[in-house]
Amino acid sequence: MHDRPGQDHAAGPEPPLAGTVVLSFEQAVSAPYCTRMLADLGARVIKVEHPRSGDLTRWFDDAAEGLATYFVWLNRTKESLALDCKRPEARPVLDRLIERADVVVQNLAPGSARRLGLDAATLVERRPSLVAVDISGYGAGGPLDHRRAYDLLVQAESGSCAATGQADAPAKPGIPVADIGTAMQAASGIMAALLGRARTGSGAALQVSMFDTAADMLGFALLYARYTGKERAPLGMSSPIVAPYSAYPTKDGRTVVLGTTNDAEWQRLARDLIGRPDLADDETLATTPLRCGQRGRLDEAIAAWTSTLDLAEVCARADAAGIGNAEFNRVTEVVDHPQLTARDRWQEVGSPAGPVASLLPPVITPAWNTPLKEVPGLGEHTTAILTELGFPQDAQDGLRRAGAV
Repeated sequence: MHDRPGQDHAAGPEPPLAGTVVLSFEQAVSAPYCTRMLADLGARVIKVEHPRSGDLTRWFDDAAEGLATYFVWLNRTKESLALDCKRPEARPVLDRLIERADVVVQNLAPGSARRLGLDAATLVERRPSLVAVDISGYGAGGPLDHRRAYDLLVQAESGSCAATGQADAPAKPGIPVADIGTAMQAASGIMAALLGRARTGSGAALQVSMFDTAADMLGFALLYARYTGKERAPLGMSSPIVAPYSAYPTKDGRTVVLGTTNDAEWQRLARDLIGRPDLADDETLATTPLRCGQRGRLDEAIAAWTSTLDLAEVCARADAAGIGNAEFNRVTEVVDHPQLTARDRWQEVGSPAGPVASLLPPVITPAWNTPLKEVPGLGEHTTAILTELGFPQDAQDGLRRAGAV
């Protein structure tokens, strides 16, 4: 396997998962994001893809130098093995891979992993030291465990969409929070299981579902509904819990977001920022619940002030007053955001199309180096992996003739 232009080989301490082999039967976002996090922490991730179709996100668009932005985002630093797991000829390859793996992750369609003997329970029964993870839409059991699940579907089913947007216009958050949250839960569970294995020698069979994750992330809203029988209406770029906390227009046609989370911050905003001591002294606005009941009145007063100043001036004055603030940015404006640029958060990695842009992992530490490696082509590492597993050339040719690789 040869390096491509843009591959980072900066010297430094090895990351904590160096030497850990992760085998992943993955599609879409939840499992690939989980294994990308493990790869960023040093694990070797072998991504098993169907020889003809590959991961479905490979074909979502061609905006990243001819590659799909979803695939580039989720699959750097992995190796791609093109293998048709349903063909009997593929079984010896699977068996050798599983014997060498420390972790197996799968998010195949409901029932598929079990039919192939790749579900977590079967794998850990076979190899008790293995850490294996089933990522599913709705978990095992219950009336929905048979359903296919995508981020929008799970967010709709779990109440996330109803808690987003406006009361009469529910919305899916732009970030696929069910997918990403599930990936983070799975990665956290895997690392805990690896830590436990280092202590006891035993692995674990883990299950993580998108629905359970989304329901847990709904958090206070779900608890509020449980205990009151009601739900707070979503307020777009505001919060049903605290006030004032919203987006306001500025003189130069931009939008500023200002937020308070307690009574002391409210006093600073009213007195020091917008110059309204009358509001600060108003006993009907003294507490968070009282202010939430008069949200419209507060938003009108704040918008009247922000509309007299340019965005930069509003933010500067809010900083000086100790009030949380942010610019409302379009996604295109975040590409060159000074907070990313000044800290060199964009890096280039290799790919079949040449160097492509990728953000560094969010976890930053001097304790280890995190080199980003290439985004693989479909089946790019098949020959190298089969050779490493001990399959001679004639056996590899047989697998290809059978359509298994």
